[in-house]
Amino acid sequence: MMGKISLEGLEFHAYHGVYPHERSSGNKFEVDVVVETEIQDSAFQDDLRGTINYEDLYSLVKTEMERPSKLLETVAHNIAETILKKFASAKNAEVKISKFNPPIGGVCKKASVVVATFRT
Repeated sequence: MMGKISLEGLEFHAYHGVYPHERSSGNKFEVDVVVETEIQDSAFQDDLRGTINYEDLYSLVKTEMERPSKLLETVAHNIAETILKKFASAKNAEVKISKFNPPIGGVCKKASVVVATFRT
């Protein structure tokens, strides 16, 4: 049976950005992840092996967020691709990363990037 596993509102202090001050002082980021996956019947019998463990999913996101990058597109793509590599049952992954108070020269609560990958 197909289903979706989501983690919403994950918060990180990370060092992503084009400008040197962003990569030295860091910023607050929020990550949302949605994974479409095949959920095995065993999951409906309370067996964790029949689904994607969201603790493992969080750990994967955390690891990628700890790697500084200039572009959020790069980070989101790396997270989505790693999800498909790590979880054989994952059919596609959508990753949204938001940067709070981006340095755009004006008031902006957050800037976001969404990347989706699909198993071929």
